Amino acid sequence: MKFFIDTADLAQIKEANDLGILDGVTTNPSLMAKVGIKGEAAVTNHYKTIAELVDGDVSAEVVSTEFKAIIEEGKKLHAIHPNIVVKVPMIKEGIKALKWFSDNGIKTNCTLCFSAGQAILAAKAGANYISPFIGRIDDSNWDGLELIEQIAEIYSIQGYETEILAASIRSPLHIVKCAEAGANVITSPLESILGLLKHPLTDIGLAKFLADAKAWA
Repeated sequence: MKFFIDTADLAQIKEANDLGILDGVTTNPSLMAKVGIKGEAAVTNHYKTIAELVDGDVSAEVVSTEFKAIIEEGKKLHAIHPNIVVKVPMIKEGIKALKWFSDNGIKTNCTLCFSAGQAILAAKAGANYISPFIGRIDDSNWDGLELIEQIAEIYSIQGYETEILAASIRSPLHIVKCAEAGANVITSPLESILGLLKHPLTDIGLAKFLADAKAWA
């Protein structure tokens, strides 16, 4: 399972990258705004900086909702850097755009997926990634991890090559459960990734080792 970080914060991206386990980045206009990046030129430059920092796919989201506008915006994003993946919303015009991008060799990430039916449409349209938002599904009193399992089973049966990119990760446990459920990729805040390091027995064991080493000195 690949690890992406969901942020536009360069310091967090670098920290995750320095761990040696980072495979890519997902970001969007909201995350850009959080770090003070606003305006088309600034956003474009920031996407380029991120893509040059990480050796992996970087999802850059369109803000258009009409087919022709999505295509034009997607072509501009694609031109920024070879690692850019165009993130397209799960809407009717988005499905049409996914097919166009697929036919023209532009990688895509279909975002805002909340059902297996939507995931089937994205795969049929040729999306490289489908992004089910498991945390938001949990918020609506449904089971986001169950959706990951369902999509993984359908894709396996049907032979779809679209990768399942579990999004809206809320905790380290979400990451572990996504791995169990068959996700190909998770995109997560840095906090949840670093949370995988933590276990009280590790802390206790390390403290004992250090105490013993000090006694031997």
